Amino acid sequence: MTIQVRYTKWDGSLHWHFDTVALGEDENGLWVGAPDGTPVRRGDERPIRSQAFALLVPRQGWWTAVWNEASPDGTGFSFELYLDITTPPEWSGDTVTAVDLDLDVARRPDGTTLLLDEDEFDQHSSRYGYPPAVVAGARAAAAAMMPAVESRTEPFGEVGPAWLRRASALG
Repeated sequence: MTIQVRYTKWDGSLHWHFDTVALGEDENGLWVGAPDGTPVRRGDERPIRSQAFALLVPRQGWWTAVWNEASPDGTGFSFELYLDITTPPEWSGDTVTAVDLDLDVARRPDGTTLLLDEDEFDQHSSRYGYPPAVVAGARAAAAAMMPAVESRTEPFGEVGPAWLRRASALG
């Protein structure tokens, strides 16, 4: 089953968007994936071809998480795990949407975990007038996700890579 993933920015403009395949569900939420070569687009830009990835859409929470497959030549993603802090994802049929709130939690292959784009979050909070509840929700999600990702608390340990292997097998 094809699942459409659509991220927007706060002003409603289209951000990252792509089609995936439903991989399954577990206690963490719905897992979708895409094989090597899947086209992904940011806004109206030309599509790029991705390496295989698995994406977790949690049942609740202010985030989504993607596990990336490294390319054999080492030119792939510099992060093995990337969490977008978003509004809680919403479903409409076979489409999931979320507003990307700029903050990101990412883990490099060596285990280094980083909080990214705080400056962009602050700028957009001011420019677009994020409501106080959205600012608080985004900051709380980032604060909760940092230690979970760093300590590899599931699904950020072995669970995510297992779903990534399923996504890689799609190709």
